[in-house]
Amino acid sequence: MIPDAGLLAAIDRGESTAHSFLTAALQEGAALRTTAPVVAQVWRDGSRQAKLAKFLESVEIPDFTLADAPVVGGLLRRSQTSDVVDAHIVALALRLDDSIITADTPDFSALTSHLGHKAPHIHPWP
Repeated sequence: MIPDAGLLAAIDRGESTAHSFLTAALQEGAALRTTAPVVAQVWRDGSRQAKLAKFLESVEIPDFTLADAPVVGGLLRRSQTSDVVDAHIVALALRLDDSIITADTPDFSALTSHLGHKAPHIHPWP
């Protein structure tokens, strides 16, 4: 499962619903992954983000490869959107056959609507 920046920001703010959801996912054996650009969207001052830093210890952050770049660009072209970070999350979900968890379902739906049965599952949060 790949959380977007909104969920990481909620963890950083100490929101109990985000923490409870992700703790349950980890206890059930879900692999949590995200991207370095997602972390960059929420990282501001590590000395004040202990909750986020602790959470990130349990999250895999796969590399963004050159092979991902054309996938990201194609997603943006087909969806006529411009959020590279969201498109990278979709590309990662496609590469790893994983799902996405987000509070921004419309943006992710726009990026994946043309993918048909190959589209990653998008879990709305909260």
